Amino acid sequence: MAEYLVIRLGESAGDAVSWIAVDDKGTRRGHADSGTLADAAGAIRDREAIVLVPATEVLTLSADIPAKGSRLQAALPYALEDQVADDVEDLHFAAGKRDPDGMLPVAVVRHDRLNEWLERLSNAGIDPSRIVPENHGLARTPNTLSMLVGEDVIMVNDGAATQFVLPGVTPVGALTATGFLNAPDDGTPRHLLVYCDDAVAGQHEKDWALLRHELSSVDVNLLPDGVLPRLAVTVASGAGVNLLQGPYGVKTELGGLFRPWRRAAMLLAGLVVVLFAVKGIDTYRLNAEIEDIRAQFSDTYLQIRPGASAEIVDPVGTVNSLRRSQVAVADGPQVFLPSLQQLAKAVDGKASVKIEAISYRAGIVDVRLLAPDIPTVDGIVQAVAASGRFDASLQSTDRVGEQVNVRLQIREAGA
Repeated sequence: MAEYLVIRLGESAGDAVSWIAVDDKGTRRGHADSGTLADAAGAIRDREAIVLVPATEVLTLSADIPAKGSRLQAALPYALEDQVADDVEDLHFAAGKRDPDGMLPVAVVRHDRLNEWLERLSNAGIDPSRIVPENHGLARTPNTLSMLVGEDVIMVNDGAATQFVLPGVTPVGALTATGFLNAPDDGTPRHLLVYCDDAVAGQHEKDWALLRHELSSVDVNLLPDGVLPRLAVTVASGAGVNLLQGPYGVKTELGGLFRPWRRAAMLLAGLVVVLFAVKGIDTYRLNAEIEDIRAQFSDTYLQIRPGASAEIVDPVGTVNSLRRSQVAVADGPQVFLPSLQQLAKAVDGKASVKIEAISYRAGIVDVRLLAPDIPTVDGIVQAVAASGRFDASLQSTDRVGEQVNVRLQIREAGA
């Protein structure tokens, strides 16, 4: 439920203002009060502010324009140019909601007057969500003429598209001037609903008596707390034309767009903060666990290889390297040393044979040697194989001067 502080401005900057808190269901949330604009600003708190401006400063018309949005805003001055006395360049036009007949209510106010109100509000620290002519707070009742009588002004609407304000006239004078009393009697009941305070009602007793003779009914409703509560509950429910449109409405319209989602956005933002906090805590905990595991791995690795000083970047690769070295250590002596013994026997007594290099990998012994000729090499191959445990194979031969550079492979028989 949205709650508003409705502030009613006076005719001039020096006049006192009045205000009251209401909600969008038409319920008062406090008593009417009055004072300066600064006092009213202090009463806003976390509410939205709706400002009522003097009805005598705003002209309300009706227009039949099919355009919408920015096109409507651009078309209004030219569509209503013949109905206003001032130059349209000096006027601000604001449209309301279309009525059931498709007519569009339009509020017209001078730029300088609207700018003056906005400056007064800004100086007091008030940023209104809506600025509405005060006579738009007089609710419309179908098939009924509604009238709000103040001390020096009368506000009237016919329950449909017509609404006007007349200063300095009596109720009878207002209805006569508008032709309501002189309209032909077509048999349709004519009802008048009047709002005023007790003092004003007493001033116009003769008018009420005369009007009861002319109309089907006259219902006078007294306003013990003044006219502001009656106007406030109507505009808080969404009635009335908001003057903050076009060049005056960019900031306010965006604020109005997001304001209904403010609480949901705050909850969503809170949820996002909590999720990031939980994610951050989990990340911190996992990083700490990783560091502990790294430290444990390093301690264990140093026990296996005490002299190692290099930083361990790839633990998985380090483990695989350890596994391969352990396999080589386990399998190496079973093949490597016996094969060397057999090779030694094969070259024993052959002083012209020179062993250049021996390497061992995955159960295979690679031997590079220099021999005087190929028959000598064949004798070495046969001598190695004569044990029955190993096989020797000639991989390559290359003549180097007077000798032959030979590469042999020795492996277990049947491997």
